[in-house]
Amino acid sequence: MNWKISLGILTTCTILMSMSYTMLIPFLPMYLIQDLGVAKADVDMWSGLIFSVTFLISGIMAPIWGALADKKSRKLMALRAGFCLAITYFLGGIVTNPWELFGVRFIQGLSAGLWPALLAIISASSPKLKLGFCLGVMQGGMTAGGVLGPLFGGLLADQFGMRASFFIAGGALFIISCVILFYIKEEPRKPNPNAKPVKVWDFSLLKIPAVKRMLICAGIVQMSILLTQPIMPLYVAELQGSMDKIVLVSGIVFSIVGVSGVIASPIWGILGQNWGYRQVLYLALFGSAVFGIVQVIPSSLEGFTIWRFIGGLTFAGIFPAINAVLTISTSPADKGRVFGLSYLAQQIGSVMGPIFGGMLAAAFSYKIIIGASGAILLPLVFYLWINRPKEKVMATGTPLEKDH
Repeated sequence: MNWKISLGILTTCTILMSMSYTMLIPFLPMYLIQDLGVAKADVDMWSGLIFSVTFLISGIMAPIWGALADKKSRKLMALRAGFCLAITYFLGGIVTNPWELFGVRFIQGLSAGLWPALLAIISASSPKLKLGFCLGVMQGGMTAGGVLGPLFGGLLADQFGMRASFFIAGGALFIISCVILFYIKEEPRKPNPNAKPVKVWDFSLLKIPAVKRMLICAGIVQMSILLTQPIMPLYVAELQGSMDKIVLVSGIVFSIVGVSGVIASPIWGILGQNWGYRQVLYLALFGSAVFGIVQVIPSSLEGFTIWRFIGGLTFAGIFPAINAVLTISTSPADKGRVFGLSYLAQQIGSVMGPIFGGMLAAAFSYKIIIGASGAILLPLVFYLWINRPKEKVMATGTPLEKDH
């Protein structure tokens, strides 16, 4: 199958997947308060638990799904995740109390793995010289969904209530799964008599230094995102001075980072190919740290939103660079495993983020938490820089020798 067609289909699926997620997740605190009857005093605790359980379970399962993708079929793993997630999103729209939502999010964790499966498919099917571009476009699709999701979810919630958003999200995930089923072709794998048996809990890839560094990076970056996500609607309400149309307004503020990400992601991917993925990663992380701290300075909602847009331009370069380094540092037969491990690292960050965010919210202002999400990236840049490969690296980011 032509790689351009695959890229177009998978990017469209990524947009719908990201929309489904961002239609709902940023507004879970409001869903708990408005639809499930949780007291405002308890919402931070429930938000942390409900956010975290999915990330914890999906992180545990990610290496298993990744190994099975390498052994059996990456397409099959994408279909498993897509159809199962569609069912769990539908169930999320009919729950009546926070414990039921907690249970649905637990099942959702068992079902996860769609994004790493899509990454594994495109990284295995794209030409080597187009890898940075393809991953940049895929990340652009992810952020495009991040633009449309909160806006669409906010509008739906404002007009029809948040339960409608769950049903629409489930429908979108069902469409994704059908598109993958009928239109994505996976090349038959030639049996390799010398290949070692695939183990579902095989962490041997962690022996590759580059993989280990990228997994640490992915986990910390994801933690920085989730540190603020549960409290962001409440911080927006604080800046706005009221809870009036808070879901819709929060959706716009969430989406602005996605707008800048759509603009910048393909550019970062091309820069990575020509300059080096590691150099791009260092620059994107440093810019995200600086602008993450600066965004707390304005006391107005307008100023905060502008700085979030600017920060999104730099943040868009992080994950395409991480994914590119993971791809060039591992063999084609290990793509499912390495992206499964990356997903595990991100889910660990996603578990820690809301928990730390909730703890900080109990002791400090929301402004401190927002600033902390940028500040924690500075030590990460320093760690990656001092542990960077010492030998010369080609423009594609591929080491001349096995640094990995």
